[in-house]
Amino acid sequence: MNQIRKYLKKAGLRRILLRRYKLKFPRIRSKESLALKESKLKDRVVIITGASSGIGKACALEFSKQGAKVVLAARRGEELKKVESEIKEQGGNALSVVTDVKNIEACKALIDKTVDEYGRIDILVNNAGISMRASFEDLDLNVIKELMDTNFYGAVYCTKFALPHLIKHKGTVVGISSICGLTPLPGRTGYAASKHAMDGFFNTLRLENLKKGLNVLVVHPGFTASNIRSMALDGEGKPQEETPRDESRMMSSERVAKIIASAILKRERDLILTPQGRLVVWMHKKLPGITDRIILREMTKEPGSPL
Repeated sequence: MNQIRKYLKKAGLRRILLRRYKLKFPRIRSKESLALKESKLKDRVVIITGASSGIGKACALEFSKQGAKVVLAARRGEELKKVESEIKEQGGNALSVVTDVKNIEACKALIDKTVDEYGRIDILVNNAGISMRASFEDLDLNVIKELMDTNFYGAVYCTKFALPHLIKHKGTVVGISSICGLTPLPGRTGYAASKHAMDGFFNTLRLENLKKGLNVLVVHPGFTASNIRSMALDGEGKPQEETPRDESRMMSSERVAKIIASAILKRERDLILTPQGRLVVWMHKKLPGITDRIILREMTKEPGSPL
């Protein structure tokens, strides 16, 4: 990003773009600089899909802590109720709606129930997602379909039904993508494909609604400590149950949630989390061939790697 700024400044293009198109050049801030001010989200209505665990659960707790009214959506009703109870015990306002985002009608019902309960929607966080771990050669095609239906189409369905309410209140729609929405990730073809699709969808949605006050934030976490790897599907579509990576060395879901909350308040458009993630994205743009080999070597070293 700094290299882009320097180039634009040198070429005299930055001032032209700022004046003519009223563009803002986003800064990718360090985690430490993204300090939150309490109650900034007070009384805003936030829907979070995939809210029963991981980043979704952390976002629900963080947003509630800041005063938001949180609508929790996920397939696992029992886990969802636990999150709802935890929020209410802390004095928060929460509503849980069991939702399978692969189902169009379920997504519509989620939006309708939210509006019936709270009368508005200010923020939609499309976080529901699953991963996979297998070489494409050994992969059952139903696994690819499961990932696209959940990660991509689930986000499309929820956004479609929430969009009129978000535009009305000049709200924010968030897409939780991944570093592999910007780079390849061998052994996870379906996951990378679904995240690339999310990036294309949300970046285009932003342009279509540029003059309507809608903010679109695309978040690219790196490896984050959560249960997504233990729940990842193998080549036959079964959960692999154990994570192949050291979760203790990853950014916590709670820290990711704080950064996302701050970015929403600042109406950011993009987040690339972790210095390593930013480096990989930059290198893949500048030196794709070399970076491909580095990524392949790293993923091959995973315990039980399918590569």
